[in-house]
Amino acid sequence: MAFTDIKPEPMTQALAEAAAAAARGEVPVGAVLVNSATGAVLAKSGNRVEADADPTAHAELLVIRAGARALGSPRLETCDLYVTLEPCAMCAQAIAFARIRRLYFGAYDPKGGGVEHGARIFEQATCHHRPEVYGGIAEREAGVLLKRFFKERR
Repeated sequence: MAFTDIKPEPMTQALAEAAAAAARGEVPVGAVLVNSATGAVLAKSGNRVEADADPTAHAELLVIRAGARALGSPRLETCDLYVTLEPCAMCAQAIAFARIRRLYFGAYDPKGGGVEHGARIFEQATCHHRPEVYGGIAEREAGVLLKRFFKERR
């Protein structure tokens, strides 16, 4: 389901995190984790792969870790995740393990995505939790950030 022109506040914050990541030389992906019961933002981050010299420092994993610490639980059933790019297979699996309630993402990723493309983690028989998924939210803005970032590096 695409919501190209809809941009909820958490997605606006995720886009800001993505822009900040780009300014640091990171691939511009931002994520925000929200407690759906209270509306409180539990965590927000952009990618930190280069800064942390950590291939797992994707924005999604960073906010899932911070959210789990904030709630004192590895299960985030009352949480919604907003991310500017379709999560990769690693992040999609972490979303399933964390039992995130809903996933909202911006740009689709035909090359590296793991939700609508590639591994399609949530469709696998071995996946024990499938969040509600809504793609294409602020897709144009997220795509522009990514295209600009990679164009400047070519």
